[in-house]
Amino acid sequence: MIEVAAGILTDAQGRVLLMQRLPGKHLAGLWEFPGGKIEPGETIAQALVRELEEELGVEVHGSTPVISIPWDYAEKSVRLHALRITGWRGEPRAREGHPLRWVGLRDMDAAEMPAADAPILAALRLPPLYVITDTAPTEHGRGGALLQLRMSGATRADVRSMVERVVAAEPHARESVLVSHDIALARELGIGVHLKAAQLRELHQRPLPRNARVGASCHDAEELALAANLGADFATLSPVCATASHPDTAPLGWERFAQLVAGARLPVYALGGVGPDDLERARTAGAQGVAGIRAFTSTPLLSGEGQG
Repeated sequence: MIEVAAGILTDAQGRVLLMQRLPGKHLAGLWEFPGGKIEPGETIAQALVRELEEELGVEVHGSTPVISIPWDYAEKSVRLHALRITGWRGEPRAREGHPLRWVGLRDMDAAEMPAADAPILAALRLPPLYVITDTAPTEHGRGGALLQLRMSGATRADVRSMVERVVAAEPHARESVLVSHDIALARELGIGVHLKAAQLRELHQRPLPRNARVGASCHDAEELALAANLGADFATLSPVCATASHPDTAPLGWERFAQLVAGARLPVYALGGVGPDDLERARTAGAQGVAGIRAFTSTPLLSGEGQG
């Protein structure tokens, strides 16, 4: 497997720098995050410093991990380590002839990028917190957290009414609200859906268009693979720790959680016995962030969008 470092370089307007692959190269013509192969003896961060200096003439002063994705192409297998550049100096210029362009996150099209870059784009667009609730949220949107309206036992009419109230109170929330398992209702309302694990074995294609998020409940490597094959934007992996709601279910533990995330081809939220206070630990284990119910009800949500 070829180890590759990719840099997420952002300008003052929040746009991300993309570089087009040259003719004659693997995946020629597609737009990607700048970076390159990690040489023997280099760390990921060191490789990124070298590559961005060689390709762009940029001096990187700091970076932080976003996501690490294993991917099998017909020609080769790669592991793509994406890092957000937190400090840099210089004016990016194409030192090796690659066309460059700055693109807003909302305007980036995964279809124009290598397949392994699509989960990175999803990770950049996702927040660190995912709130799951059975009741009306009182302050949804603080910090841009994802919200799943699980509403166990509620009728479809009740769920529809709840979604309409949430969106009426905060119109931009439509992008971050998902309903549990009801694909037809999600299509009707133009919002996302969070699939149950059983649905991953029943569906043969992504159930919603790309402008509506698809999440998936996963508990092992097989289900994570099914979610990625289906084109889900993210997954929850549970239970990480012991929970009061499922006392007879053996928790994965952080070590096993990290192993499973390392093999996943999509962003993963830690779920089960975790809360906002576990965010940094989850990120250290490779997670996009943390998800939950009880631990999120009284904790102020983080500010800002995405991972940055």
